[in-house]
Amino acid sequence: MRYLFFLVLVLTSLATNAQPAKAALQQSITRGKIVYNQVCISCHQADGGGVPNMNPPLIKSKWVDGDKKVLINILLNGFSEKVAIDGDYYSNNMPAQSQLTDQQIADVLTYIRNSFENKASAILPQNVKTCRKK
Repeated sequence: MRYLFFLVLVLTSLATNAQPAKAALQQSITRGKIVYNQVCISCHQADGGGVPNMNPPLIKSKWVDGDKKVLINILLNGFSEKVAIDGDYYSNNMPAQSQLTDQQIADVLTYIRNSFENKASAILPQNVKTCRKK
């Protein structure tokens, strides 16, 4: 009987703790969409589809769903390499967005990683802060 009580207590605690985390993720996504619409939309488009042969799509991209540090560093430092995605090449330089705060970068990347058919973990401001220091 004690085991059952303990199990119910643990499951209740996990469910309760999941609610604030889910709310925080949704708030980050909401803020990130605002940043995306101000900074990113002209190149990557409203649907994340990019511009053929210029700006890469953000839809189900290994660049988006992959290593957080790589993605953060692209925003902080810009990107000028020619990129091949699904047999198409994209060569427009991406300017650095280092003027954005750590929170704004975390939010916009969390938005991108959870939009356009992507489903990846959130990026936190401390992740950005760590990359910015290097």
